[in-house]
Amino acid sequence: SALQEFTIETNPDDLTSSKIAELSTLQAVGLNRFSIGIQSFHDEDLQYMNRAHNSNEAQTAVKKVQDAGFDKITIDLIYGTPTMNDERWLQNLETAFALDVPHISSYALTVEPKTALDKKIKRGESKTVSDEQGARQFNILMNEMRKHGYEQYEISNFAKPGRYAVHNTNYWRGKHYLGLGPSAHSFNTHARRWNVANNINYINSIVKGILPYEEEVLTPAQQVNERIMTALRTQWGLEVTSFGLQVAGLIQDGLQYIDKAHYTYSNGVLVLTQEGKLFADSIAAELFIEEEE
Repeated sequence: SALQEFTIETNPDDLTSSKIAELSTLQAVGLNRFSIGIQSFHDEDLQYMNRAHNSNEAQTAVKKVQDAGFDKITIDLIYGTPTMNDERWLQNLETAFALDVPHISSYALTVEPKTALDKKIKRGESKTVSDEQGARQFNILMNEMRKHGYEQYEISNFAKPGRYAVHNTNYWRGKHYLGLGPSAHSFNTHARRWNVANNINYINSIVKGILPYEEEVLTPAQQVNERIMTALRTQWGLEVTSFGLQVAGLIQDGLQYIDKAHYTYSNGVLVLTQEGKLFADSIAAELFIEEEE
């Protein structure tokens, strides 16, 4: 079948006119979509996140890609940074809407252990991240996206009607996917596989005819829990009845421990409400089934 989606991940500071012209030649082999790591349109936020680009480059990058004839564009935006009050977050969203990109992925800032930001916070050199602010700005995000005609097809992914990302949709709906190259991940519903991240090690192994990967084979319970976790994040929800009567019964039993304001359940399909999306991970964990002894 014809290639539906070929996305290249880029940063605004890399998207010079000459680089975009160079990448445009890849249309011949199917490149049709740009993912641009904007994160914010405000310099203070970008400096806090240690990004290499500035706010002007962020806007210019999107416009240059559009001028080159690409209309399939997604941008990443991050909320919940200590430098970003609600008004600034709204301004970020308004800028994105004005650029008329058809797809937006948006995430709360998370501080990974042992990163430069984590060390700065621990030394008192940077403000820490507020969960309350993150939840408030996530609600602003959902409301503004809806007002501007975007559909929240997955907790962090918003698209104009008919402009969903093919890969994202397949990933969150539990379809198979194959990853090629260093650090790429693959999944076939019963096993997860990831290639080594080091380029040199990867190339040396391939030259010897060895595919260098690690693999985790999922137990039946893990397969169900994986599906619960991913499906609950989507607008399509979890088809509880698809697991068979025994597992469906266990999941239905778990619903008694979840606030009724956080979900709807009809015709065997469990869907989180807007309020419920704030608690997606804990709701999924509540419904996980245990391994059989």
